[in-house]
Amino acid sequence: MKRSELNEIIREGEKFIASFGFKLPEFANWSLDDWRRNKHRAGEVLRARLGWDITDFGRGEFGNLGLLLFTVRNGNADNLKTGKGMVYAEKIMISRENQVTPFHSHRVKTEDIIVRGGAPLEVRLYNAKPEGGIDDKRPVVVRMDGIEREVAAGDVVQIHAGGSITLEPGHTHSFWAAGGDCLVGEVSTVNDDETDNYFLDMVSRFPDVEEDEPPYRLIVPDYAKL
Repeated sequence: MKRSELNEIIREGEKFIASFGFKLPEFANWSLDDWRRNKHRAGEVLRARLGWDITDFGRGEFGNLGLLLFTVRNGNADNLKTGKGMVYAEKIMISRENQVTPFHSHRVKTEDIIVRGGAPLEVRLYNAKPEGGIDDKRPVVVRMDGIEREVAAGDVVQIHAGGSITLEPGHTHSFWAAGGDCLVGEVSTVNDDETDNYFLDMVSRFPDVEEDEPPYRLIVPDYAKL
């Protein structure tokens, strides 16, 4: 993805997030110079890979296949092992109208996907097979706002503003916004995008960046260059 495209996506995303009164932390607004001045006190941000995250899943068609995310907080795997400390994570995301996040599941993370505002979010569901792939026969049992619901394999559920779905390890899911753009929250156990995303098709989670202009905001993969 071109840096100019990433910059424009973030500018638009900032406006959309702000339109719902959702406030991002201070470092969300840092320029590259701000990062250089404050790197010494941002160790936890860097370790937990907090901040802006944009993906087109390696397909080069962000409008059709992609997602904008901002990780607000995140613990680590050691916390999960001991059950102490920060065992949770939180994200805010923008799913654009008919912009698909492709089928994937997690083996560790349990997550609540919450529609914070905007258009409904549609989620297609399957159970993952232990050996890989999806089970297109067995119904999927999920909780939506705490209420258990059985969904036929491959069916779509729609989540409106204020609603949520709990996705547990082995729930293979794909989602998109329907009828407009959607502000999506995620509250989960510790998030590890490097090792705990199992996509049904081969995709690239983080973009290769073509530097055609300076960064407006850094994205998580940029931290390695600081």
